[in-house]
Amino acid sequence: MSVKRNTYNYYLKEGNKFVHVGITNNLERRDAEHRQGRSGIHIYKVGSRATRLAALEWEEEQRKEGKPTEP
Repeated sequence: MSVKRNTYNYYLKEGNKFVHVGITNNLERRDAEHRQGRSGIHIYKVGSRATRLAALEWEEEQRKEGKPTEP
């Protein structure tokens, strides 16, 4: 059985400040959603695609480190 690596980890920056840490299975769609009605927003993919479980674990670790996980 093959494990699907179809989830991206990402950081969202506004100017020089990280404003959100998240995961998505569609980076382009999520980028467009974040940019809607805002300027100066940039999404940065972190690492390679991961399994959904690994991505959720990464996101939880980011939350424990105090990084913003709400847009």
